[in-house]
Amino acid sequence: MQRIRVNAYEVGLVFRLGALEQVLRSGTYWIGWGRTVERYNMMQPFLPGTELDILLRNERLRSLLDVIEIKDNEIGLHFQAGNFYKILRPGRHAYWKDVLDYSYEIHDMNSTEIPKDLSRKVLHNPQLASFVNIQLVEAQEKGLLFIDGNFEKELSPGVYYFWKNDRLVKILKTDLRKQLLEVSGQELLTKDKAAVRMSFYADYQVVDIRKAMLDTKDFAKQLYIQLQLALRTFIGTQTLDMLLANKDAIAPQIIEAVRAKVSEIGIQISGAGIRDIILPGEVKEIMNQVLIAEKKAQANVIMRREETASTRSLLNTAKLMENNEMLYRLKEMEFIEKIAENIEAISLNGGNGVIEELKGIFGSK
Repeated sequence: MQRIRVNAYEVGLVFRLGALEQVLRSGTYWIGWGRTVERYNMMQPFLPGTELDILLRNERLRSLLDVIEIKDNEIGLHFQAGNFYKILRPGRHAYWKDVLDYSYEIHDMNSTEIPKDLSRKVLHNPQLASFVNIQLVEAQEKGLLFIDGNFEKELSPGVYYFWKNDRLVKILKTDLRKQLLEVSGQELLTKDKAAVRMSFYADYQVVDIRKAMLDTKDFAKQLYIQLQLALRTFIGTQTLDMLLANKDAIAPQIIEAVRAKVSEIGIQISGAGIRDIILPGEVKEIMNQVLIAEKKAQANVIMRREETASTRSLLNTAKLMENNEMLYRLKEMEFIEKIAENIEAISLNGGNGVIEELKGIFGSK
């Protein structure tokens, strides 16, 4: 006989000829020769050297163990005192009962999306990095979920979690904010065959993500082409003079022309405008000459108008002076005063004769 002691929180397994014969809890025991004892710490997982299925045939041992079976398409999450402890991979796992506060969750990884009740904190644990696919749809975005190339559903802003399995998960996202598209450097011909270069811009926004992402390939390029064609068509109906005179009306016409077509690709245009209209050098020179000629003509008209008004004023004054000698004398004195203002000095020679002459000029008759 041999004396065996099993400590607290230990279990002793007694084997005879390789077969489990007895299960011992804490205490002191006497066992016969030819038997071996294996001690196991109940604070640790049960990892026997013998096949687990054979050992579990013993009812006493089975009652002491929690056995968790994880299939190939599953993942086990092991919690201790409510906190995530570790991952349980496919296989059988055995833990001692009623010692530590253990709990377990088993999840099917064949279902692509992870249940929403599974804690975010657990999903972001580094141990799950190779099992969890985390996707983010920003606040200004909307997404389309594809699984194995098939469209599943639209995704609103938020964080989405998927199991990494044999299924291919892909999310297409687009920005729902207003964006600016510029159609720049367009060489266009007017109705009267004048070549102009124009830059046009449009503010647009995606309003239907399915039309923009599912039904259309590269919606921004499609919008660019629609604006370009509408611009060429409209400019071709306008003469150069009409174009320059009514350039503020171009944008509303272009928006109206493309409204229905861009709506089909899930886009809405909220505003547009002409940034630049660049004329060829020869045309600019001619227009400058025309402008100079117009300004000269306007200046000549103004000068003629002023001369006519001045002549009319003189005529009226002459008519008044003709019938009024006093008015005539006052006008004469006004001119003498203006002449005198420009005389710095007067030299008198000749004695009294000169005085009489000045009296004759400045004095009254």
